[in-house]
Amino acid sequence: METTTTETATTTEPAPAAGTAPVRFDTKVAVLLRDDLETWQRLNVTAFLISGLGTAVPEVIGEPYEDADSTAYLPMIRQPVLVFEGSKETMAAAHAKALSRSLTTAVFTADLFGTGNDRDNRAAVRAVGRDALDLVGLAVYGPRNAVDKVLKGARMHP
Repeated sequence: METTTTETATTTEPAPAAGTAPVRFDTKVAVLLRDDLETWQRLNVTAFLISGLGTAVPEVIGEPYEDADSTAYLPMIRQPVLVFEGSKETMAAAHAKALSRSLTTAVFTADLFGTGNDRDNRAAVRAVGRDALDLVGLAVYGPRNAVDKVLKGARMHP
């Protein structure tokens, strides 16, 4: 039994059954989007940024899905992806903090809206120095508290 105390009462309830207790993660997956993007750009950038995480950090990928008819579906990221937005300055500060803390990161620059394939995307990023990247999106993965510090000043995406 689990005892819960509130300001008005103490109750005893059965502990959650195995497999039903809330899952808590020591890590955080977050995407920071620049606040001047169009809706389609926000969706596109988020999808691209998150797509690389599972290859770099395989443990973030859960088990495959299956419906009641035994139709198999691909596995997805095992934990929530939190989406934030911020100014160009917030984006630059978050990028610098993420790198200084050696967190796993992915970047999306404004130049990538003008390319049409991975080879050209990589070339566009490689052509610009780290501090001069025109960032419109940043994905960060790491310990919860470190990711929270990186995202200081950003706000949850509406």
